[in-house]
Amino acid sequence: MIRLIPLFLLCLFINSIALAQARNNPDQSKPLPTISERVAPMEKFPGYFPFYWDAKAGKIWLEIDKWNSEFLYVESLPAGLGSNDIGLDRGQLGQSHIVRFERTGPKVLLIASNYGFRANSDDADERRAVKDAFAESTLWGFEVAAEEGGRALVDATTFYLRDAHQIPGTLQRNQQGTFRLDPTRCAFYLANTKNFPKNTEVETTLTFTSEGEAGPLVRQVTPIPQAITVREHVSFVDLPPKGFKTRVNDPRAGYFGISYMDFATPISDPITRRYISHHRLQKKDPSAAMSDPIKPIVYYVDRGAPEPRST
Repeated sequence: MIRLIPLFLLCLFINSIALAQARNNPDQSKPLPTISERVAPMEKFPGYFPFYWDAKAGKIWLEIDKWNSEFLYVESLPAGLGSNDIGLDRGQLGQSHIVRFERTGPKVLLIASNYGFRANSDDADERRAVKDAFAESTLWGFEVAAEEGGRALVDATTFYLRDAHQIPGTLQRNQQGTFRLDPTRCAFYLANTKNFPKNTEVETTLTFTSEGEAGPLVRQVTPIPQAITVREHVSFVDLPPKGFKTRVNDPRAGYFGISYMDFATPISDPITRRYISHHRLQKKDPSAAMSDPIKPIVYYVDRGAPEPRST
């Protein structure tokens, strides 16, 4: 009986710690609400990745229903600074990545794949070895706020209201001053925040401030040089289906192209693969020497361009 007393006291001590932790973290024991319950008062934007606008809080909640499925991430600058010398121009494309969502417990990660190093091999272990040898990049981490039927709801407000285009770095490299993002002067730009079956589009108004003197190029194009307000845009785009035919790049052709290292290449061949960038055109009549395309290339003129005038 005497031997059982220390064991009893140890169990009592462990239970008291567990109870104290439960009191300090009451939310850990509660199940997550359903997405329907969490977004009931919000405006829904159905589309590629459904999202919800909480007008009272000024937040956007993103519903993730595609896991470990790659898509295209693109950020751009639809409303720029106005100085060609600085290089933050209206309509400027920024970074683009092939990304995917992965979930582990309460965490959701947005991960950019590393396609600069590959193994074009039928051997899954060989492909995995190369993938594990070169780092990927996690663009953002989210906390799951609600879930339902394999789908997760996350607060994407901070993700969208960040500076994806790296404005302060560009200004500093051009010796135009030291600026930082001011969260109190940032908001969603709902006029260009939309959703479609194949792409999700979110735009924000961002303001960068400086307590010091701005450079002369900034002073030329801003009403208040210490406060630069631009707009940034983030797109999630569905990838096209398989079937694209690559074309090997010959440096004499003068094409722009892409390159990557293929570690499944025979030792006698160059390890770097080079291909040209080209449109995906498919013949309506594959047997014809020349044929109209199934889907022609279409270019759009900016609606802000002036109409031609007769002289």
